[in-house]
Amino acid sequence: MTFPIGRIAVSLVLLGGVVLAGRSWLYAHPGYDPWAPLTLNEQPGWATPHKFASLRGDRDTCRAFLDRSGIAKEALAPVGKDQCRRDDRKRLAAPQAAGVSLSPGRVEATCAVDAGLAWWLRHGVQPQAEALLGSPVVRIEQLGTYNCRRIGNGDKGTWSEHATGNAIDVSAFVLEDGRRITVRGDWKGQVEAAAFLHAVRDSACESFSTVLSPDYNAAHADHLHLDQARRTAGWRACR
Repeated sequence: MTFPIGRIAVSLVLLGGVVLAGRSWLYAHPGYDPWAPLTLNEQPGWATPHKFASLRGDRDTCRAFLDRSGIAKEALAPVGKDQCRRDDRKRLAAPQAAGVSLSPGRVEATCAVDAGLAWWLRHGVQPQAEALLGSPVVRIEQLGTYNCRRIGNGDKGTWSEHATGNAIDVSAFVLEDGRRITVRGDWKGQVEAAAFLHAVRDSACESFSTVLSPDYNAAHADHLHLDQARRTAGWRACR
């Protein structure tokens, strides 16, 4: 039997070219490369949520992301006990690194929450503020990160991610031009402000495991709940 050596060689060369082209494309678009380490500068792609799912379950991976992003990664000593023990605890540093203050300040949460905020501010909040409102966000008002309680504040049921400081509730955004956009007052209010709030809710779903808004229920009428719950296969809830 005679083998078409020439054809095989040409096919191998073509295949090699396709592989090299694919690798070059992934190198230029790391948001689509699940093996590329997550960086704050890469543009979002289908692999981005999977990378965040990985860092939720691996504190070292999370801290490495913060380190690459120029965000303080130092952990605080664990506190609490049982379902409310906070083994993963740090002062949130991503907002300050992005030129945004938190009010109240000196907030503590998990590494994954800080990482989610860093990405959200860079790729969601500030681009949407500039595009829809014509002014960047300089302050975010929040209602808290830690609260040792179950979901719905009942005596039974699933423990809230707030119980371990793995969540943050955002209530308002203050712009450089002085405007204050609140979840309670603007979710269904003036067109540009409402569009901004809906857009930042949607963009938060790239870097947070759970995003709950006034569209979810009345308990979230005045804030966006953002948490980093660990779920099978990186499943996310965005409502």
